[in-house]
Amino acid sequence: MKQTLKFEVELDENHLPLDIRMDSGNGMDVENNIKALMVSAWAAKTQETLRIDLWTKDMPVNEMFIMFHQTMIGMANTLDKATGHSKLAGALKDYCEFFAEQTKIKEF
Repeated sequence: MKQTLKFEVELDENHLPLDIRMDSGNGMDVENNIKALMVSAWAAKTQETLRIDLWTKDMPVNEMFIMFHQTMIGMANTLDKATGHSKLAGALKDYCEFFAEQTKIKEF
């Protein structure tokens, strides 16, 4: 079985993202109001992380802080589950608390 996940990015005349749309390929799951996108992929041959980071011109900084915070919490949880290194995951969660304090956001 194969599944397709497609992102469409509308650009302005300066090639800056205006709108991002996600389609899961099954005809049901479409998200039309995406303001930012961060994708990471591991290239095993070169031992490098390939990244795409996009955000629309109207993405508020405070919402970007929230997105970063939620992403880092998710990474900490995945690190713990995938590797069993609870101490490292805990240290990342501690940093997330510091990040939330510094940016004055609440966890959603």
